[in-house]
Amino acid sequence: MPEVEIHIGGRAFEVSCQEGEEHFLHSAAQMLDSEASVLSQQIGRLPEARMLLMAGLMLADKTAGVEDKLAEIEAKLAEKEAELAALKEAPAPEPERIEVPVIPQIVNDTLAELAARAEALAGDIEDKVKAEA
Repeated sequence: MPEVEIHIGGRAFEVSCQEGEEHFLHSAAQMLDSEASVLSQQIGRLPEARMLLMAGLMLADKTAGVEDKLAEIEAKLAEKEAELAALKEAPAPEPERIEVPVIPQIVNDTLAELAARAEALAGDIEDKVKAEA
């Protein structure tokens, strides 16, 4: 078991840990040290046991707050997952029917007749312009 030296509240401690766990021990010690530093700045020098107790309680309070937020988020996630599952299981909506009005054939015939007349008139005007020129 490796021996690791950690620093908390300006004090050094020798701690044993499992092989490969050194990084996690240093991270935990760093969190505890930052809480102990806050205590030292606010209160001053404390006995070692009291400093560690207070720093641990402060971290536990933060952890409890994070756990409460996590529980809220997990509840919201479960709610959204249930909503998604319900939407997936629901039958597909009926396709929307769109009716396009049909243009009566007489309108098409009338428009074709008007177009033919317009072309004939344009041709007559063109012939008159050429004759005058």
